[in-house]
Amino acid sequence: MMKAMVVREFRERPLEYCDMPVPEPGPGEILIKVDTAGIVLGETIMAKGKYQVRPNLPYVAGAEFSGRVVELGAGAEGFQLGDKVAVCGFVGDSRTDRKIVGSLAEFRAVPTRNAVKVPDNIPLEQAALFRSNTETSYFGLYKGNLKPGETLLVLGASGGVGFAAVQIGKAMGARVIASCSSEEKRKIALEGGADVAIDSLAPDWREQVDALTGGKGLDVVYDPVGGDQTERAFRALGWDGRLVVIGFAAGPIPKIPANLALLKGASMVGGNLLQGQKYEWEETVRQREQLMKWFGEGKLSVPPVTRRYPLEQAQEAYDLIATGTVAGRMVVKLPGAEPV
Repeated sequence: MMKAMVVREFRERPLEYCDMPVPEPGPGEILIKVDTAGIVLGETIMAKGKYQVRPNLPYVAGAEFSGRVVELGAGAEGFQLGDKVAVCGFVGDSRTDRKIVGSLAEFRAVPTRNAVKVPDNIPLEQAALFRSNTETSYFGLYKGNLKPGETLLVLGASGGVGFAAVQIGKAMGARVIASCSSEEKRKIALEGGADVAIDSLAPDWREQVDALTGGKGLDVVYDPVGGDQTERAFRALGWDGRLVVIGFAAGPIPKIPANLALLKGASMVGGNLLQGQKYEWEETVRQREQLMKWFGEGKLSVPPVTRRYPLEQAQEAYDLIATGTVAGRMVVKLPGAEPV
């Protein structure tokens, strides 16, 4: 038997700490001893039944983790016992199969396509925080057609996907402006490589953006925040600018007046990685391999871990991240996790 956090029904505080049988890997699957599980806002929304995809109940909560391979299912290729791996995502077609990999358990059996080998020099804790954020961000910037020399504004730039967008934007040759709500968050964004960080709550936010772009406006906005910030950022776009929609951490889904796109020759594009994996699988595989290569070479990193929880306190981590007040990342450490 093993310990796990399970969602049996969608409700405000859904995680249940319980015993479960250790899963057996099926054909094409690997069994992983989980080391560290990352905590992201999207999975807390999912566990309440408010995400764009609702997993079949009951399910083991969590969307990303790291660990080591301890058993190979029949036909599982590309991995060996003891391999360090990072795992994330839905299993199969997210909207049809409605099955997530699950991270908040001592052992998980997952298809090999959901796992990526981790370079030896990358600690497992960092590996748990890398894939979903960077793959989401890279795919979003790819859909936004970000070009070298362009100016990219990242909203929520200290969070998981925002921090990744800052670093990937720099790797793609862009000038990056980070927009964050606190000095602590702006410091994290700058440490991640942003050229400049501005206060998202500043009354003169638009004036600061205009000054930073010499009045030309932004080329690309990366938006995982939503709410009032989206229209404000869209208005700051220059001619032929693109706003990449990633999510709605602020809650409300914005409604942008269509005349703004007409006046600016601007566009809004969705950066939905789940749909990208369905319709552009080869491209997403290329991207994740490139990202892991950059990670191993030290060209990309993850935000600092500011809070660590044992498995039985995972609900407290879910509660806190939902407040939007945490700077840096939170993780759940499974029993027997390797030292940090």
